[in-house]
Amino acid sequence: MCAGGAAFAEDPATRWNGPFGGTFSASLTVVSEYSFAGISQTNRQPAVQPGLHYRTPSINEDINLWAYVAAWGSNVDFPGTGPGIEVDLLTGIKFLAFERRLTVDMGYVRYFYPGVPGSFAYDYGDFVVSVGYDFDLFQLNGRVRYSPNSFGASGNAWNKRALLTVPLPFLRVNENISFKVYGTLGNQYVDLPQNYGIPNNDYWYWQTGLVISAYGFDVTIAYTDTTIDYAGCGYTTNCQSRVIVGISKYF
Repeated sequence: MCAGGAAFAEDPATRWNGPFGGTFSASLTVVSEYSFAGISQTNRQPAVQPGLHYRTPSINEDINLWAYVAAWGSNVDFPGTGPGIEVDLLTGIKFLAFERRLTVDMGYVRYFYPGVPGSFAYDYGDFVVSVGYDFDLFQLNGRVRYSPNSFGASGNAWNKRALLTVPLPFLRVNENISFKVYGTLGNQYVDLPQNYGIPNNDYWYWQTGLVISAYGFDVTIAYTDTTIDYAGCGYTTNCQSRVIVGISKYF
């Protein structure tokens, strides 16, 4: 909901048999706005976000490693270009160890903005490494994204983010309803902030939220904010504190 297409590949439900012994899954999210690294990508307007994911089978029963490809999309609305769409294509490998407690995900994401003139240089790619561990009481995940030439030809970019997720089993209503809370803290750096649309080389962003999983749907209520002020965000409220609500269905 709030992290772009890369999030879709982290732990999709596997539903349909695919070629080469692999499996397909899909998702559909409707959200009050699409936020990426704390900045609204839809000018604080709603977004619809479909996704499709394919993963290969694990190498064998002892080595829980597989490859994946995925596609994800959303409507966007940027100052200067107006309403449009974003399409993300992902590929990578994922590895689980220590009784599935440790998760390592290494991949690449390419972001496309069809219809936007090439002179805007919106299309770019990220190399992504994500490492997580399940401590039973909570899950901790760290992720680094690197782009050699990020959004708007803004040069080298680094995005570093930590995610803490805490299940709330004592709030379980029945076997079909569960709750968890999460919090993220991240930092975005770019070489050329004026091209990226921010006032300085880097800024911090954070988000905290509640996820209610019920009968195959995830309902998320989140609060997000950044260190970018109103003037630094192009005199818009796209970087200001706000509440985001979304609902997702996995197939």
